[in-house]
Amino acid sequence: MERDAEAPGARPPQGVAFLLAQLGAHAADRFAERIAELDLTPAQAGLLRLLAGMPGRSQRELADVLGMPPSRFVAFADELEARGLIERRRNTADRRQYALFLADEGVALLSRLRKAGAAHEQQICAALSVDEHRQLGVLLGRLAEQQGLSPGVHPGYGQVRAGGGRGGTAGRSGR
Repeated sequence: MERDAEAPGARPPQGVAFLLAQLGAHAADRFAERIAELDLTPAQAGLLRLLAGMPGRSQRELADVLGMPPSRFVAFADELEARGLIERRRNTADRRQYALFLADEGVALLSRLRKAGAAHEQQICAALSVDEHRQLGVLLGRLAEQQGLSPGVHPGYGQVRAGGGRGGTAGRSGR
């Protein structure tokens, strides 16, 4: 006998948007827990990944890519520089600006971060076959593009505060 969706105790209907939000929040929380062992927040991890792919960019360029106010970005980058993970160098094209690079310690940490990210991906997608995993990635990429989201950039960077979190929390930025 089929259960009536309106019956008491019936499972509420779940649309795709809700499931995406539910899984996104869950995945972000699990990722934050996983990389806390590396003494990183998701936002900090995201900046390290971005610098690996875009070395030598100015603080303003990086803030623009992340959708983060430049004044917040400076304090955010200061923390990673103080830990020896990134370094600022005078921009050779414009000496008034600094170019950011991963420091040697940041490169080493990024290697550990990539391993943590791969383990996270495997854990979150464990219920899928290899083909389903690939197909889901393609479909989600298409939805993200249709929504105007920047590839590889979490939309939460606009709320990141010094400390790497959103509004003083661990945040859900990064991966």
